[in-house]
Amino acid sequence: MIKLIVGKKGTGKTKVLIDLANDAMKNTKGDVVFIEKGSKLTYDISHQIRLVDAEAYQICGFDAFFGFVSGICAANYDVTDIFIDGTLKIGGSDLEAFGTFANKLKALSDASKTTITLSVSAASADIPQVDAEIVNP
Repeated sequence: MIKLIVGKKGTGKTKVLIDLANDAMKNTKGDVVFIEKGSKLTYDISHQIRLVDAEAYQICGFDAFFGFVSGICAANYDVTDIFIDGTLKIGGSDLEAFGTFANKLKALSDASKTTITLSVSAASADIPQVDAEIVNP
């Protein structure tokens, strides 16, 4: 399953994502991964969550981003939840490419039995049709 937390900048998406990640860590028997651009959330998420700075891996575009997330799932079968903050900052601002990325993540999520939750800084009306649960903060 994938979930999209959608809204314009400043609507509280990151706070919702942090709360969901911390709750997931309390309730899972597996591993939780949190991907962000930079490392500003180090003190906001549980120390048990694997925090990944996407900038350190030089991800360019949604194809590379998909490969990166796939690699996380392939490397650790115990990952139950992946949270991604600032999806458009990492993959790029092309919303059509984002739609393709989100649909590929849905297939990956189903195959790996991993819940993937993304924050997207855009209006709900601007998001292309994707097979995801959309959450407004």
